[in-house]
Amino acid sequence: MYRTYFNYLAIIALVISCQNNNSEGDSNALINSTSPYLLEHAHNPVNWYPWSDEAIEKAKKENKLLVISIGYAACHWCHVMEKQSFSDTTVARFMNDNFVSIKVDREERPDVDDIYMTACLLSGNGHCGWPLNVFALPDGRPVWAGTYFPKKQWLEVLDYFQQLYANSPEKLLEYADRLQQGIEVAESLPDFNPEAPFSTAAVKNLVDKFLIQADMYHGGTRTGAPKFPLPSLWQALQVYNYFEKDEQVQKATRISLGKMALGGLYDQLGGGFSRYSTDEFWLVPHFEKMLYDNAQMIQLYSHAYQIETNPLYEKVVKESIKFLERELHDTKGGFYASLNADSEGEEG
Repeated sequence: MYRTYFNYLAIIALVISCQNNNSEGDSNALINSTSPYLLEHAHNPVNWYPWSDEAIEKAKKENKLLVISIGYAACHWCHVMEKQSFSDTTVARFMNDNFVSIKVDREERPDVDDIYMTACLLSGNGHCGWPLNVFALPDGRPVWAGTYFPKKQWLEVLDYFQQLYANSPEKLLEYADRLQQGIEVAESLPDFNPEAPFSTAAVKNLVDKFLIQADMYHGGTRTGAPKFPLPSLWQALQVYNYFEKDEQVQKATRISLGKMALGGLYDQLGGGFSRYSTDEFWLVPHFEKMLYDNAQMIQLYSHAYQIETNPLYEKVVKESIKFLERELHDTKGGFYASLNADSEGEEG
């Protein structure tokens, strides 16, 4: 009899243990995603939804603002915010009670990212990047966008918009209308007149405006930190210089390519370029490496080598190709989109 009693106790204890384990492993609607970035958030206490009609309809039905958080797997500050805020039960409870929350992988949905990044730029806060955290009306129209927030500040921002929507929804409707108009203008194609004559003077005017902003000592542009390599810009200037033989353009390009290749932006050991420099001297990189950046940088330095046969350019091209083949090439034939900035929980 006692053996049977203890057997029942053991079974009850096992059931309770399983229930506790299940509660710790509770997942949200991201659990069926294929994106590594979304799966990272699948066990957050935040009741995340992927970008879907279901999430929009839920927000409309419950008359709640949307929180749309956009990032990607290699984004350092995306990981930081996930650990500090989205894994916190206090933050999650406030978000679940007052908002419908959507997680977006910008590498899966660049179209969604483009719209809300435009909204961020139009918001005029001066700081746009990833993670991109957007507050939107239930129909998805943005009212405001920002980037990374520490936990305390994120709770304050959440509370501000929850209170504003509860007490003055007309203000948010006005913000949404303004941003929608701005996005429509920004996304629309300019009028094109095929009969209009091409003017090299107009192109030179654009180049001269750029040269005013060029950093002729450290390379790049005089915009301060962070500093991005901007390969498409330098490729355009290469083409311009090929036809116009502009000494200032040639000098600015040579300085920039040299400083980027010899600084910390370029991995002097493993090859390949980091996404950007955290300082204006190209010394301290932000460590994630993107496929699209490196593909463009390889093309940029290849063209530069064809023009000047500088052995530094040749070295950068060969080492960067080896980096892509070694670190980002998939055995099935494709390439991975990025290499994470974090290693063993630390940046770099």
